[in-house]
Amino acid sequence: MSPVNSLQSPRFCGIRTFMRQPAATTETPQTDISIIGVPFDSGVSYRPGTRFGPAAIREASTLLKPYCPELDVDVNEHFTIADHGDIDTIPGYMEDSFAAITSGLTPFFASKTLPVILGGDHSISLANLRAVHAAMGPVALLHFDAHSDTIPGYYGKPYNHGTPFYWALKEGLILPQHSTQIGIRGPLYSRSALDWPRQQGLRIIMGYEAHAMGLEAVIRETLARIGDAPVFLSFDIDFLDAAYAPGTGTPEVEGFTTYEAMTLVRGICSKCRTVGMDLVEVLPDKDVAGITALAGASVAFAFMAANAAWRRTMSAA
Repeated sequence: MSPVNSLQSPRFCGIRTFMRQPAATTETPQTDISIIGVPFDSGVSYRPGTRFGPAAIREASTLLKPYCPELDVDVNEHFTIADHGDIDTIPGYMEDSFAAITSGLTPFFASKTLPVILGGDHSISLANLRAVHAAMGPVALLHFDAHSDTIPGYYGKPYNHGTPFYWALKEGLILPQHSTQIGIRGPLYSRSALDWPRQQGLRIIMGYEAHAMGLEAVIRETLARIGDAPVFLSFDIDFLDAAYAPGTGTPEVEGFTTYEAMTLVRGICSKCRTVGMDLVEVLPDKDVAGITALAGASVAFAFMAANAAWRRTMSAA
């Protein structure tokens, strides 16, 4: 099956799959890229509703077209793509839902497909990385966010959307010496929120550092750190300034524009071997005119286009 041609069928018609790509007809991945929704938000600490993120991102993605002029690639020419719908999660049950997410995603990471995961709150990244690890071992983490998400626990419990990378480090799911967090900013509970992940070997490029360095310097440093390691991209939409992404649970000021985000994703992911991504924390109920959902869909598209550019480079080598 082919994606719906929006020159022949209006974008507001048809079934809401990501970028109007075909809905998967088998549970096992058969395409180059697999879109998977994870509608789970029981890990939020403030404003709930990101369980509706996958649906909003898919809706917004109907505006996207397949050709990326910045990288001169057409994702429909480079890839077969299918939307596999959503993984069934259990609202209110963190560990049961994590188990369902990990078991549901592991076959995707064990195959030749490139999973693009639509959340959901950021707690799902722990389950996602467990699936990655089960299929291929530890990977480099490329993490765009306003928050480091390396707190050991909240409210006497180990898991929420502020803890996934603490546990990912503890469980050996990521390669800290190859990993970078970009855009961390805003007031913190204490300095230890930054000290501990740095002691584990993570590079944290604070928001103010990234602004001062400039985009090209951030790209160069991040790629040098990645080296030849396989990379998992985790993109929290609150990496963007609240002016560009009002629809999120814990917005922060002094953030980044959509142009800066897209430039960074394209610049890094077109020059390294990515094995999958998640796009998290889109909260439709707090969105304005759908701009946050559109930003999220656009980041996912930038990732796909960047992967196509990387494969083109590798095939020409």
